[in-house]
Amino acid sequence: MPAKPILRRLGKNGPLVPALGLGLMGASLTFYGNMLEDEERFKLYDRALELGQTFWDTSDQYGDSEEHVGKWFKKTGKRDQIFIASKYGFVKGGKYLETDSSYEYTKQACDRSLKALGVDQIDLYYIHSVNPETPIEETMRALKELQEEGKIKYIGLSMVSSATLRRAVKISPVAAVQTEYSVLSRVIEGPGGTDLLAACRELGVAVVAATPLGRGILTQNFGEASVEEGDARPQMLPQFQAENRERNAKVVAQFTALAKKKGCTVSQLGLAWLLKQGDDIFAIPGTKKIKYLEQNWDSQDVVLSDAEEKEIRAFFDENPLSGPTMPEQLGHYRFRDTKELN
Repeated sequence: MPAKPILRRLGKNGPLVPALGLGLMGASLTFYGNMLEDEERFKLYDRALELGQTFWDTSDQYGDSEEHVGKWFKKTGKRDQIFIASKYGFVKGGKYLETDSSYEYTKQACDRSLKALGVDQIDLYYIHSVNPETPIEETMRALKELQEEGKIKYIGLSMVSSATLRRAVKISPVAAVQTEYSVLSRVIEGPGGTDLLAACRELGVAVVAATPLGRGILTQNFGEASVEEGDARPQMLPQFQAENRERNAKVVAQFTALAKKKGCTVSQLGLAWLLKQGDDIFAIPGTKKIKYLEQNWDSQDVVLSDAEEKEIRAFFDENPLSGPTMPEQLGHYRFRDTKELN
């Protein structure tokens, strides 16, 4: 039997949603290799709904993802059964990784996403990446107005510093912050990540863990799997490049012993560890295959003791991966501050 969904409250006053969501980037972009055909994606969505994995995460940057989810909504009539999150901020058709979080762009981007999804309201709308030259107060004012207009239900921030978050919540409540977080990358727990986890907890903001499996490192066959044509990770991500991949594959192979001891897969153990971190933590693993969708979902049945959580944490303290999670030139996107409001 599939695992029953673990439901958690999204932020201080948010709704109950599955702690394990579904990231849709990989199904609609070629970053992880060939994207899925229309019908394959529809089957993935169908199975996610059957399981109860109804917290879906997309973005206006994920190829045709918004439009495709909109087609599924229209085809099935099941919009009301999905808690849909989307993101904006990287300029569509702009320069590489150009960001715009201005008042005007926020309003325009939301209208485009509503149209693409074919919905009247987006459940959770994130600023994907802030522009440092735009005060966060300006961005939040636009998001608050969109909320008041009924176009979005909850406000989210992504890739911001704790200082930016603190300024944001003075304008309007923030339900969630989406950030890199996994047993492989725990920078938000300390000063290197601006103590973002502590700030979220102090302010009653949920943490939605992007890349909860290290972009595919925490999988049973990492190191053995041949790279699919079009997969950008070996070119883009240091941990996947030849000088680091062999060492990292050995670490994952060693970690497999802990998973076997627990009677689960490497990915299930990684997700279980993440969900163990607190009732304010959510994970959005992405996949293109129904078998991995189901496998990830069943991680909710893996219950860790405090001692087991510490053992897993200690393993990666003693066996850190080689290479940073992002290219050095992109590192500054992770915890962004914005200029002060005049």
